[in-house]
Amino acid sequence: MPQNGGGMSNVNQPSGWRKATAGLAVAEQHAQAGEKAAVPKTQAFVAVKRVAAHIGLKAGDMLLLDTLGAFTQAQDWEEGRRPIVWASNAYLMEQTGFSLSALKRHARRLAEIGVISFKDSPNGKRWGRRDADGRIIEAYGFDLSPLSARVEEFEQLQAELQAERELCQRLKRQITVARRMIRARIEAAFSSTLKGPWEHLSGLLMELLDRLPRRNTASETLERLLAWFRELQERVEATYLNAIRADEVVENTTEITEQVSEKTQEMDPREVVSEPHILITNQLNPVTCNSSEKEEAAGVVPNAPPEERVDSELEDWVAETRKKRGAALDLPTVMQACPEFASWARNIGGYLKDWGDLHRVAGQLRPMIGVSEHAWNLAQDRLGPQIATAALVLTFDKHCAGEVGSPGGYLRGMVEKAGAGELHLERSFYGRLIGQAA
Repeated sequence: MPQNGGGMSNVNQPSGWRKATAGLAVAEQHAQAGEKAAVPKTQAFVAVKRVAAHIGLKAGDMLLLDTLGAFTQAQDWEEGRRPIVWASNAYLMEQTGFSLSALKRHARRLAEIGVISFKDSPNGKRWGRRDADGRIIEAYGFDLSPLSARVEEFEQLQAELQAERELCQRLKRQITVARRMIRARIEAAFSSTLKGPWEHLSGLLMELLDRLPRRNTASETLERLLAWFRELQERVEATYLNAIRADEVVENTTEITEQVSEKTQEMDPREVVSEPHILITNQLNPVTCNSSEKEEAAGVVPNAPPEERVDSELEDWVAETRKKRGAALDLPTVMQACPEFASWARNIGGYLKDWGDLHRVAGQLRPMIGVSEHAWNLAQDRLGPQIATAALVLTFDKHCAGEVGSPGGYLRGMVEKAGAGELHLERSFYGRLIGQAA
């Protein structure tokens, strides 16, 4: 195989002092390809350093490679030339601090991995000379041409490694969010003494936490872990929401029972009963069409079946409750009347304990339905934070139900109604409760 300076050598044939291997043969092939490329030294070294650990290079290998690179000049990396280093072992040992055996070990690894090649002289010694312009005329020693040949390979590998790192970081962030949401829901359930298999779910969380890698791992492993965490999160969320709803149903049933009982006793003070009593009758007051008109206006149809009269009396109770409470809406009523918003709010903010929490979560969900920040700020200025929050909650729920096509316009319309004294939010909320009970 012809070499620079006219010397003849073949790395595939044993020279008597270095054993030929497949790795060294591949390195020589890279060197031949690198001779045909024109790659600046800086680009070549940056490319190999970015993937050094991945291709198996150690810190000592890179120190030796840097030392060899410092021995080369810019013109050595031009097309048709080879950057060959003929520095003595004594010089390299002085520059690196390696022993002779360590120097040989690192040089061998660089060659086996294919970032340098050995160009041997007939007697196995390293030497070389340059012309008056500094160009190498003839040289034997460490050939760095494989770096030029593999620059594109290394740059492509670095791009793939970077994409893999970014994917792993994104997966780790998503796993962190999922496990924090799971933990928050379970802790909230314990603190609120909600009924559910919380001990079992907590145990499943601990099992997944034990599977988290303690060091860098492939994205495939992280994707499997994320899928498991999300599956558990969905299960915990569903259990939590069902427990919340069951708890609210119990509370609301108790409250309705107490209030209907009080109302019944007020209607018939002579009759004292220990259970809620709803008066059902098929006998209408004879004569007067005024009575019939009043019943129709109240939503009670004459000669209606008993079931419809029960629903009518439920509506009467809601109206009476609304009248007693006036315009002051309470948080449970708002959340129960707007189940779509309540579901989204709990997924984002967890348990909402007061109007401050509701205001914060409503502001976070606002962009989802396309309400501009300007419209939201205007509503808060004109209505006040609490009424504006209730208005946005109602807008969100109606939009999710397909009742409102332009949430921003609907919210502005409520602001205008408030300015004219025509906004009665409590009617809307209690009306939705009646619709749910029907």
